[in-house]
Amino acid sequence: MTTDTSAPRLTSLAHGGGCGCKLAPSVLRELLADQPLAQAFPQLLVGTETGDDAAVWQVDKNTCVIATTDFFMPMVDDPRDFGRIAAANAISDIYAMGGKPIMALAILGMPIDKMAPETIREILQGGRDICAKAGIPVAGGHSIDAPEPIYGLAVIGICHPDQLRRNADAQPGDVLILTKGLGVGVYSAAIKKEALDAAGLTEMVASTTTLNKVGTDLAAWPDVHAITDVTGFGILGHGLEVARGAGVHLHIRFDDLPLLSQASALAQAGFATGASPRNWAAYGAEVSLPDSMSGWQRALLTDPQTSGGLLVACNPEAVEDLLAMIREAGFPLASIIGRVEAGKPGITVE
Repeated sequence: MTTDTSAPRLTSLAHGGGCGCKLAPSVLRELLADQPLAQAFPQLLVGTETGDDAAVWQVDKNTCVIATTDFFMPMVDDPRDFGRIAAANAISDIYAMGGKPIMALAILGMPIDKMAPETIREILQGGRDICAKAGIPVAGGHSIDAPEPIYGLAVIGICHPDQLRRNADAQPGDVLILTKGLGVGVYSAAIKKEALDAAGLTEMVASTTTLNKVGTDLAAWPDVHAITDVTGFGILGHGLEVARGAGVHLHIRFDDLPLLSQASALAQAGFATGASPRNWAAYGAEVSLPDSMSGWQRALLTDPQTSGGLLVACNPEAVEDLLAMIREAGFPLASIIGRVEAGKPGITVE
């Protein structure tokens, strides 16, 4: 594609980007506090109660339908990469539930007075490229004229009820695995200020466009008890959803967290999204940090991920086999990051 140097940068058209645009977790919990409970609908196996990745409806004894939607503003300037990242991020919710995606619908909002039609087509093509890798069609969608560029997907998937994996089924004694490196929000903040080098951009795009297909394979293992994907609330926020839902306490070892190669240096240089302090303000009271932890380290713990990795809680006896399988599936940074214990819901960082 030939880049029009006179056109505005995609990231300059939006006040935020990627999953850093998400509402703060405390705001979201308040908004959803009076929503109908899943218990009122016996076929609704997963609703809004535990902040899980998608809704799940049981059709019959062999089939569940999984439904999700995700969309956001650009975190990169290349339109096709924006489309690819947004699509991979949306489809990830299906994999995080242990499902197989079958169809997607596009969600598109564009400032048509500021963007050329060919740029918008590139965004849509990027989404189709990722959907093709997932083996699904973009079967339709909806578009509006919007003040900022927005793109994403509504995705439908299926799974057998026995293969459904919730974020709320972690068990005391489980080991925690994280499949991708953290630091996407830090990288996107550097992009916004034109401070990320070409190698860093290539690394970030490669990570965020890698489909979390391995979630479907993980759910076939009885030793895997819970799965969620790590996105806008950071590793602490999504870990807390696991802890609250399962009624357990998570212990996370900071030094064992996988990081993108420049994440530490950029965080120490002060790069962070606005979502990082919002995340900490929303849930910091439920997290215990070491006295020696610095501000940049905390920023990485609250860093919003876009198309981030899967957080997996599994039987410790199976963890080495599972970790090997995840790495062989194309996730070389996959690491054991902590454990699950009985106790008051919350997280202790060691």
